[in-house]
Amino acid sequence: MSVYLMLTTLTDAGRKALQEDPEILKEINKEVEYSGAKILAQYALLGQYDFVNLLEAPSNEAVAKLAIRLSAKGTTQTLTLAAISLDDLIKTLKEKEKPW
Repeated sequence: MSVYLMLTTLTDAGRKALQEDPEILKEINKEVEYSGAKILAQYALLGQYDFVNLLEAPSNEAVAKLAIRLSAKGTTQTLTLAAISLDDLIKTLKEKEKPW
């Protein structure tokens, strides 16, 4: 499974929905888990983004589908970044380059 950082901003409709029912966050989390992703950590933020989620998902395609489904509701916009562990990065950097 790959790890992803999903930054989320609420739209006007999303802010209104959250103010009316803060428990909606748990419903969104259920949808994330149902999609095959696992929430590793989640925080509300101050600043440009409203939430950050550290997710584990089976593939880039799976997390892209999740991001599109969440944004299609009209309550959020997401920016999703693939994350590479430092150990994996170091291992890759140590590998000898193959000639073209």
